[in-house]
Formats: sequence, C-alpha cells, structure tokens
Amino acid sequence: MLRRIATLVGVALVIAGCSVVHPKPPSGFVTGTSIHTVNLVGRERHYRLHIPAGLRASARLVVVLHGGFGNAEQAERSYGWDQLADSEKFVVAYPDGVNRAWNVNGGGCCGRPARENVDDVAFIGKAVADVAQNVGIDVARVYATGMSNGAMMSYTLACDTTLFAAIGPVSGTQLGSCRSPHPVSVMAVHGTADPLVPYGGGPGRGFAHVNGPPVPELNAFWRNIDHCQKPTAETSGPVTTSTAGCTDNRGVVLVTVTDGGHHWPDFASKRLWEFFAAHPR
Repeated sequence: MLRRIATLVGVALVIAGCSVVHPKPPSGFVTGTSIHTVNLVGRERHYRLHIPAGLRASARLVVVLHGGFGNAEQAERSYGWDQLADSEKFVVAYPDGVNRAWNVNGGGCCGRPARENVDDVAFIGKAVADVAQNVGIDVARVYATGMSNGAMMSYTLACDTTLFAAIGPVSGTQLGSCRSPHPVSVMAVHGTADPLVPYGGGPGRGFAHVNGPPVPELNAFWRNIDHCQKPTAETSGPVTTSTAGCTDNRGVVLVTVTDGGHHWPDFASKRLWEFFAAHPR
C-alpha cells in the first residue's frame, strides 16, 4: 500500500512538476535566457535572448531562426548556440515566427505568414534594435542563421536589409527575386540528398512545396554580389567546402554534405560561428 501511494505521489509530482523542471525564463535583460516582446503594427511579437556570463561591451549578436513547424525554444534547445555563446562571449537571439513559420517574400512559402503578408523583416530588425538598446552590441558584428524556412528568412534579410555582416543558411534556399541584394558574407550548409529543399533545385517534397534554384547556382549569385575570386574546394570525408574570398574582407562559402538530408549537421554551429567571427561588416 505504501509503495502504491509513493508511486501515485511520484506520478503527480512528474505531472505537476513540468513548470518546475522547465521554468519560464525571466523577462529583463539578464544573464542566461530571457523572453522579450516587441510591438509591430498592433501585433505583439516575441523573441528569446541568451546572454552569457562575463559579456564584454560591444558584444557580437547572432540571430538564430527556427525552421517551419519549429519555434524559438526548439531552436535554442536543438542547435547548440547557447553553449557556443557561453564559451565565446556573444549574445544569441531566437525570434518566434507567426504560427511557427516565416514570410520569406516569395515562392508562396510559407503558411500563414505568407498568406497574411506578415512583415518578418521589420520584426527581426526591431528585435535587433531592442537588443542593441538594452544590451549593447557591435552593429558591425550582427549575424543571422537559420534552418530550412529560417534559412530562407536569412536570405530574405540579406536581400532586404543592411543589418547583417554575414548569414548562415542551413538546408534552405532563396525564394523571390532579391531585387536589391546587399553585399554580405554567406556560408551555406546543404546536403545533396535533401528531399524538401533539393540541392539541385526545383520542387521539393513536403507540405511547403519549396521550388528554388540549385544550391551551387545560388552560391554563385552571392559570389557575384560580393565580387569574389574563383572559389577553391577542399573535401574531408562527406563534407566539401568551397571557399571564395571577396572584396572588403567578405567571403562566400558553400559547405556540401554528400548524401546529407534535411537537417542541421552536428558541425554546423561551430563552423558558422568561426565564419561569422572572421567576417565583420
């Protein structure tokens, strides 16, 4: 009987203790992770912010954009950026898309943000400004990366803003015309067997039906924008890295994972951070 009572109490504690094990992060610009709100045309938008202990003045900022059907909390948990920030002393922001997606301004993607013409460029810009005002960041060292739909959003930011020194799209593509691209360093990471955003371009499988250009062609587009030299390639196991040096210390890199699917590779965050750190605006 006592064992049965203990078991029932244990189950109750597990059920009731979810908020204890996973407490809601505090508001306020504090060490660790906190949640912040900005208002955009009557709509409240939210982002998570991770500030490491011992942050120095004029900190660097990385904006990490979740994929479709993801969210800010999932992106923070999944890609290892908090751990990098703690060791390298930079700030990470994780914005939340409307209904778990981003409006990438083209190609009919993705979901409710595209249907409602949500201004995600303005939201992310306002989130960056909020961090800059309250934390203090080096405006020449602001970066954006993202997975899938978030990667597409990072391309959109490069096309439509001058905020970012470099972007790091993972398993994504560029939709829309990008009529006025701004010179920006780019490191793209993509698997050759990605079924949702095909490496060779064209329509992918899946709910969003993404239809973008071939990944090498997109890489060449940004090499042209950045006035780059001819790239050189280096292969290590299944990973081939094509690197081009460009004017004004910019760089355009394509990291190709042979037989890689639609996912965030284990090495991606560290490689992206090393690239970002070497390429201020």
